[in-house]
Amino acid sequence: MFLDKLKNDLYHNQSLFIGEETAFRSAIMIPLVQVNEEWHVLFEVRSLTMRKQPGDISFPGGRIDPTDNSPLEAAIRETHEELGIDPASINVLGQMSAYIASSSFVVYPFVAIIDHHEIYPFNKQEVEETFTIPVKWLLRHEPYMHTISVQPMPLTNFPYEKIVNGDKYQWTSRDIEEWFYDYEKYTIWGLTARVLKHFIEIIK
Repeated sequence: MFLDKLKNDLYHNQSLFIGEETAFRSAIMIPLVQVNEEWHVLFEVRSLTMRKQPGDISFPGGRIDPTDNSPLEAAIRETHEELGIDPASINVLGQMSAYIASSSFVVYPFVAIIDHHEIYPFNKQEVEETFTIPVKWLLRHEPYMHTISVQPMPLTNFPYEKIVNGDKYQWTSRDIEEWFYDYEKYTIWGLTARVLKHFIEIIK
């Protein structure tokens, strides 16, 4: 009986990763728009007055609220709040693989078609401006990469007495790849560039 229940639980009750239920969960939308009969990807420049990452380039999106029934519902809500797009006119094409930045932070990306002409007026408290990049350009141009080394830094109350070698324990640093796209006056990097790179690899 126990083993039957265990097999059923293992098959049906798996989260995406250990810690997903308590992680900071965010959903983003990759908006596709038609400009002069050519497909473009639309980006936002975050408002310069925002407390976090002012002026950075991003996709519409944000934290999944307790009132959101799903990551997709959160992505649609955020796209509506930031760009003023009627949720009924957002044509969702599908979901990409989740980006697990760490056990405490996960992003669920979606791809959708929106009407470029519906974007005005966008929310100036969150969005400084919008711009688009042709998909053809993204397919032809490879991003470049820089590496960041991250070293764990335990807090002063870390219980070294519980582990072998105590405060002489050798913590392992890890390297993070940061990708960059330069397009006209804009530089796309960070999470946005990582998700964009994966999206381009899919359509290639």
